[in-house]
Amino acid sequence: MKFLKPIITIFFLAIFTISCSSDDGTDGVDGVNGQAGAPGATGTANVIYSAWLTAPVAAAESVDGTSGMSTSLVAPELTEDIVSKGTVLVYVSFGSGTFSLPYTSTAGGFVNTITAISSVKKIKLFRFRHDQAATVNLPTSLSWRYILIPGGVAAATSKTAKLDYSKMSYEEVCAHFNIQQ
Repeated sequence: MKFLKPIITIFFLAIFTISCSSDDGTDGVDGVNGQAGAPGATGTANVIYSAWLTAPVAAAESVDGTSGMSTSLVAPELTEDIVSKGTVLVYVSFGSGTFSLPYTSTAGGFVNTITAISSVKKIKLFRFRHDQAATVNLPTSLSWRYILIPGGVAAATSKTAKLDYSKMSYEEVCAHFNIQQ
């Protein structure tokens, strides 16, 4: 009886192995590998980006109880879907470089921040001083650009980690989406 159990086990394993075919998905012949193609350029998929824009003259305004200067960029492609599910990146460019918003500096000797507030078809640019003593202008000599990234697959179901574009430099975002700077 001791010897019968191992023999029965071997018998069933042999039958199971013989009864399997490549059609069962357990074993098959490897296909011929083709040559790898050249890597393609990163595409812009559904990404929308503006040309470099100038904004209208800024006016004094209070946003959420904070006094500052504001103006707006018209963004006709900015939909409710992008506002609620996508990513809106805004950049300012002037003599010393290109910077993502929010941008904090010490213009005029006072710490101030320029931020962007997105809504359907419009991006409000708002600049405020941290000490709230006065306002710092948003000169019309500044250049602005926005990049709109529609929402895609939810991060929880995505096979790759979602990139945080807000932590990438302007140059990195342009390179990632193949956007001419």
